Order: sequence, then structure tokens, then C-alpha cells
Amino acid sequence: MKKTLILGLSILTTLHTYAQDTDSVAIRRIYNEALTNGKSYEWLRHLTKQIGPRLSGSAGAQKAVDWTKQIMEKEGFDRVFLQEVMVPHWVRGAKEEAYIQTGKQKITVPIAALGGSVATPPKGLQAQVIEVKSLTDLEQLGTEKIKGKIVFYNRPMDPTKLNTFEAYSGAVDQRANGATFAAKYGAVGAIVRSMTTANDDNPHTGSMRYGTGVPLIPTAAISTNGANQLSSLLKQNPQLTFFFKQNCETLPDAKSYNVVGEIKGSERPDEIIVVGGHLDSWDLSEGAHDDGSGCMQSVEVLRIMKALGYKPRRTIRAVMFMNEENGLKGGIGYADYAKKNNEKHIAAIESDNGGFTPRGFGIVGTPQQKAHVMAWKNLLAPYGLHEIGPGGGGADIGPLAQQGTALFGFKPDSQRYFDYHHTGIDKFEAVNKRELELGAASMAALTYLLDKYGLPEATAVK
Repeated sequence: MKKTLILGLSILTTLHTYAQDTDSVAIRRIYNEALTNGKSYEWLRHLTKQIGPRLSGSAGAQKAVDWTKQIMEKEGFDRVFLQEVMVPHWVRGAKEEAYIQTGKQKITVPIAALGGSVATPPKGLQAQVIEVKSLTDLEQLGTEKIKGKIVFYNRPMDPTKLNTFEAYSGAVDQRANGATFAAKYGAVGAIVRSMTTANDDNPHTGSMRYGTGVPLIPTAAISTNGANQLSSLLKQNPQLTFFFKQNCETLPDAKSYNVVGEIKGSERPDEIIVVGGHLDSWDLSEGAHDDGSGCMQSVEVLRIMKALGYKPRRTIRAVMFMNEENGLKGGIGYADYAKKNNEKHIAAIESDNGGFTPRGFGIVGTPQQKAHVMAWKNLLAPYGLHEIGPGGGGADIGPLAQQGTALFGFKPDSQRYFDYHHTGIDKFEAVNKRELELGAASMAALTYLLDKYGLPEATAVK
């Protein structure tokens, strides 16, 4: 009996070691393919340089849809299709103007209208300024001190946060809700410090939203250098005024598409693993890190599998989501599509944190699912993927969680991301080829493990 038990344990140990060795070889082949024959970088070059900005509803967004569909068809994926979604259509109009007036001196500062904002009056808006650090500060001041003024939100991202996404989360409420709170107390406009730890002259746009029951006042982001200058001058002259002019407007919703490509599973085709990013970008630049990188990495995952002759057990699907930046209609529409068609998504991986050096994956799922994935850490650690554990999945794949799908957010190094985020300098030249390819390989390696071993079942949220 004892000998039988020892023999059984020996066989299990041998089988486990063999499986680990087989997986190590497979993952090594994935990285070799990405780093020697990868296409993600040249695809990104075309997306950014030949197509450029891709804000939802724009001609650029439609060109990106058509071209991405073409490259997936050219790669010979088993199925490529478009999924229709209606998306917001906001346009910036002529370039914004802004200056600080203190006495007779006019000091020009860089601003960018926030996505969804209304325009100023045709000749612009000029008023005294009141600086606050938070929405709470605003409430404490009240209508008497705010009415008729431009509210200047000047709370910086916390530079002590090592994870810059945590710092972003701690500051972005003033961008999203600042105009509504300011209007509630009678403000005529709102200016928000750009969401970055860098001190430069690049204003960072981004989405904002208006609440109900308050006037719609114009709102814009000011560069960090501009914010520092405005704050300093206010201390010297609290009576100074700020002028800004912007010409944006919201048009009727437009028809657009998610772009989907897949390789059919050979054993469990009804179980789907998604890899994806969002195809839309803000209108100020090429959207290279946000999120051209994630899109091209996702298509590359499927290309790598085909190039290696890998036959997945489950269906692997690359999804280019539309409208993450100012509405999330693509992510919501995709989840609705999956539910309507009774599709079973066991896992979804999103890349929307830039094309920088890979660090790991954040996991949203049950404790059993997290433990299952943590067992793969020794296979992924040789490739710098040490940060594997609880964390965010991604905005576009988030709606799939209602169906019990485990979510994985690809985590590159975060230190440089907010230098480029939503700015005019988020260009192809800011992306490093090797870092981009390592990210695609990392996503492909996790996809391989998810496909081979699956995940413990989770109960969908009702």
C-alpha cells in the first residue's frame, strides 16, 4: 500500500513537471515569434500615421474600423465581423484660446476643451477666478463666493503614489464632475488642472459629464505649467481674470462598430476568451499608447497562435471596442451581444494602459479563479510578469463581469503613461517596438494558459 502511494505521488509529480516543461517551451515559442516576426509595431505605425485620431463618430474612427477588419481578414482568422453600435459624436471645432489677464498684461496659456463640454459664447468667456483643490472645497465656499466666476480646480495627481493609475483615480473626479458642481453654485465656467504628474505645456483632454438640473457651463483642461502659473498669479492678484474660448459641440449619435476576429476552438468552441483594446482615441493626436497599442497587441495574439500552428481548445476572440473614451458604448454593446446570443465568455483580457514594459496582470474574479491563475506565476515570472494578483480588468470588458466572466487587465509599467495620456504628444514615436512586442507576447502567454487549463466556474451576477 505504501509503495503504491509513493508510486502514485511520483507519477503525479512527473506529470506535473512534464506539464510545466511543456508550457515553458510553448511560452518561449510565443515570445520568440513576437520578438522576431511580430507585426504589432508596423500595424500601429499604419493606424497612427495613416489614419490618426479616431474619436467616436469621426471619419478617422470609420477608417480605423475598415482597416482593422481588413488586416484581420488578411491574417486568415476563422471569422471576422463588425458589430454595430451607436456612439456619441462630439466635435472640438476650432482650436481653443485662453489667457490670464492681470492688470494690462495678458498671458497666454494652453487649454483643451474636455470631451462633452459645451462651447463658450462665440466671443469667448472672461471672468474672475476662484481656485479650489476639491469638490468639497467648492461646497464649503458656497454660492456667495462662486457665483459669476470661473472655478479653477487645481488638485494635482499625488506624486507619491508609485502606481500612477492610483494617482489618476484620486484626482480625476474634478475633471469628470467639476463643471456640474461649479454650475450648481453659479459658476460660469470651469478650468481643470491636467491629469498628469509631469510639468509641461500639454493640456490633457478627457471626458466630463453634466448632471441634471444645473446649467451647462463650458469646461476645459489647462496644462500643468499653465495651472501653476495661474495659481501663482492668483496669490499676487486675486482679482485677475481668465479668458477662454472654445467651439465644441455635440452632434446626433452616429453609427459605428466593434471589430471582431476569432480563431474557433477545436474542443470547446462555445467557451470564449477575449483579448481586446479600444479602437477610438481622443482627437488631439494619434492615440498610440491610448489605445492603438492595446488594439494591435490584441490582434497580434491571434496572429502568433496562427503562426505557431497552435490549435486552441477554446475560441479566442480579438475585439476592437469602439467608444471607450466618451461613452463605453462598444463595451456595453458587446456584453449585450454576448448575452443575447447566449455566448459563454470564460475570460477577457484588456490592454488599455499603454505599450510600455510588461509588469503583470490584474485579476477580477472569484478567489478560486485568482488562486488558479496565481499557480502560473513561475511560468510567467521569467518574462518580467511579477505583478499578478487582484486588480482592475478594464473598462470595455467590465460589462462582461455580469455574466461571470473573469477579467484580466494587462499591466505595463505605469510611470510614463500619464505623460502622454489624452494629449497631442501621444504619437507613434512615443512607443518602443520591443516593449510593444513584449506586451503582445505576455497577453498571448496568458491566453495560452487560459485556453489550455480553463478556469473554475463562477456564478454570473443576476
